[in-house]
Amino acid sequence: MDISIIIPFLDEAESLPELAEWIRNVATKNNFSYEIIMIDDGSTDNSWQAVEELRKKNPNIKGIKLQRNYGKSAALNEGFRAAKGDVVITMDADLQDSPEEIPELCRMIREDGYDLVSGWKKKRHDPLSKTIPSKFFNSWRSLSRISTKMPLFA
Repeated sequence: MDISIIIPFLDEAESLPELAEWIRNVATKNNFSYEIIMIDDGSTDNSWQAVEELRKKNPNIKGIKLQRNYGKSAALNEGFRAAKGDVVITMDADLQDSPEEIPELCRMIREDGYDLVSGWKKKRHDPLSKTIPSKFFNSWRSLSRISTKMPLFA
């Protein structure tokens, strides 16, 4: 199998169908054999039902349902344990990570010889409820470092 795409999620029932279809289109266009491993990290909405419906339509989709919310790291760990692809890619379920990047990530690993490739978003589309607390914390953190003249983490 060419690629395994690991998607941990929490309460993402609305975005999962669109993401699964987007990945399918990219994989088909690039002739990838693939699996999508969706890990439900304790969702309280209809996310697991969405995964079950998607699995009926696409045999490349696999689901793992955790008993409760263990956190993203634990969900990713379960996905890595289940992955069978030559290349493993992780994606968030909120549609902020574009599946269109998958072919280039695979190329870098296969052709350029990288063991690990990491990316970041140049432009984020996070809601204010996420950006305002983050900006506040980052400002506070930089002020704390200046006033104490000590590194934040020793």
